[in-house]
Amino acid sequence: MSLLSEERKQYILERLDGVGKVRVVQLAEQLQVSNETIRRDLALLEEEKRLRRVYGGAVKVQYETGEPPYQQRQVLHYEAKQKIGRCAVSLIEDGNTIYMDTGTTIHELAQALKGRRRITVITNSLTVASLLRESLSQGLFSGRIIILGGEISPDQQSVSGHLALDMLAHFYFDKAFISVGGISILTGISDYDMNDSVISRAIISRAKEVIVLADYSKMGIQAFCHITTMEHIDVIVCDQPYPASWGQELELKGITWIDANGMDHGSRNMR
Repeated sequence: MSLLSEERKQYILERLDGVGKVRVVQLAEQLQVSNETIRRDLALLEEEKRLRRVYGGAVKVQYETGEPPYQQRQVLHYEAKQKIGRCAVSLIEDGNTIYMDTGTTIHELAQALKGRRRITVITNSLTVASLLRESLSQGLFSGRIIILGGEISPDQQSVSGHLALDMLAHFYFDKAFISVGGISILTGISDYDMNDSVISRAIISRAKEVIVLADYSKMGIQAFCHITTMEHIDVIVCDQPYPASWGQELELKGITWIDANGMDHGSRNMR
């Protein structure tokens, strides 16, 4: 496989989307070029802020000093999050008991929630609870809202801790909507906040269907706190098709991928 510079760079980025890390020696062998050629390609991509070089290769760009506060994250990839939220609403049916976690993409799901009847929403997100309270009072949907008790995190705008976990033990969910810091086809979903990750694990264990909402920047990322493996995920809603190298694993694990751009709710694992 002998490719031009731009083709090589695109191949490298696709590999990063798939697994989150690439190695110079392996890329040189796959692309039939020298190690030095690959190093130059990686240097150019780093200048474009599309990856970060590490010893022996490169990793996908991610937060190096921890995730920014909630308010800052709300404006990142905002249009993608809106599309994902509007798409994910179609998965909610009248009478459902659902969980919405603390992510900024989940906020867009709550913003788009209209027209559903007799639903119960449980959440540990202060912003989601406030938004849904307004929607409920305006008659945009009918049902009830339950917010978990516990310790408040101002940075995450969330509630967590032992009290929240104790409360969760009383509920089961038809659908759990989870927002994550990263998705790896090899290791699963992860996040940056330890307390919220503990809550997410508890939610997943009590849900009939687990739906992950994540924009494409999360693909191939391994964040600080592991939540669960891909086997426990039923649906992923994203703003783009899945990475090319993920198709077989998604099919084996029975995961439905929904591309919010196409609003495609077709067969499992299709783009």
